[in-house]
Amino acid sequence: MTSVPLSTLTTIQVGGPARELITVTTREQLIEAAVDTWDSNEPWLILGGGSNTIVADEGFDGTVIHVATTGIERQQDISRSPNHSTIRVAAGENWDNLVAWSISEGLAGIEALSGIPGSTGAAPIQNIGAYGQELSSVLTAVEFLDRYTQEISWIPAADLALGYRDSVFKQGKEGVVLTVELSLASYGENLSAPIAFPQLASALGVELGAQVALAEVRETVLKLRASKGMVLDPADPDTTSAGSFFMNPIVTENFARNLPADAPRFPVQKTQQDRVLPLGADVPPLASVDAGPNLVKLSAAWLIENAGVKKGYSIPGSKAGISTKHTLAITNRGGATAAEVVGLATYVQAMVQSHFGIILYPEPNLIGVEI
Repeated sequence: MTSVPLSTLTTIQVGGPARELITVTTREQLIEAAVDTWDSNEPWLILGGGSNTIVADEGFDGTVIHVATTGIERQQDISRSPNHSTIRVAAGENWDNLVAWSISEGLAGIEALSGIPGSTGAAPIQNIGAYGQELSSVLTAVEFLDRYTQEISWIPAADLALGYRDSVFKQGKEGVVLTVELSLASYGENLSAPIAFPQLASALGVELGAQVALAEVRETVLKLRASKGMVLDPADPDTTSAGSFFMNPIVTENFARNLPADAPRFPVQKTQQDRVLPLGADVPPLASVDAGPNLVKLSAAWLIENAGVKKGYSIPGSKAGISTKHTLAITNRGGATAAEVVGLATYVQAMVQSHFGIILYPEPNLIGVEI
């Protein structure tokens, strides 16, 4: 058994040793390692790029399977339309490498997700999104090894309960993502998908809905993310983080009215639930269906800053601090412990709750720690 500090495998660089670390580089190795570990009844953890993970200082007393599989394949015989291409990507493939590849191939749909750290297999777990694009809009299926049946199947995206930073995998479905299948568009002349986020449109100097060169979108997104310390850079200490530490809260429109007028808020589209009607009954119009109260998404970064936690803040004596570029990121300023990171996150959470009555929920996976 080897003792490996997980701080070396996470972007925030905290975490004690794993009792055993298995690094797999092929799909077959991943399947074998997972099945063997499950059969042994060992505690287990799947780790990809480590960009969204906080591990306790005590480490993980079990087996960590580090997924380092690679490969991108363009499927020639399956696509949903002549203007789309289906690609299958190994779970361990670096996400940003995939985005760069898609742009080189003239394929649109994930260009606004440039610069997001981590592995492709982790992308459906969180349903990653940024600058008006979400994985759910291009994801068609995942190849999945089930923890309990040990069967491998392709699960359609429609069955993954994808939501804001959520999926069926975060709701209790256990196993390992082996492969991710995406459907990307070809718009001709290497054009992007229509720009759907105001900040990105402004940075590009275009109107919402415009299409521009894929490479220009990627370059602009990388600059925007870098300005917030959200692109991994060894020369920038603000990037030694787990990315956005808290999710943007979703509240009712009535609750949001109690916030200051300048608090950013974004309407959340309501999803109609399936309806079961008796045979022969008239189908009511969609507008008559009560979908509940109107919801809005708030800016966690705005809430944090306006609760008095400013950029660069740290608890005295702690080596964890709020990013100097973005209040939503907690950074390791050099030698921070997981306990210091969690201590700062707990303080931020308490400040926002006391000022606005809103509880912020952490976005990273917490292993052996609680907030």
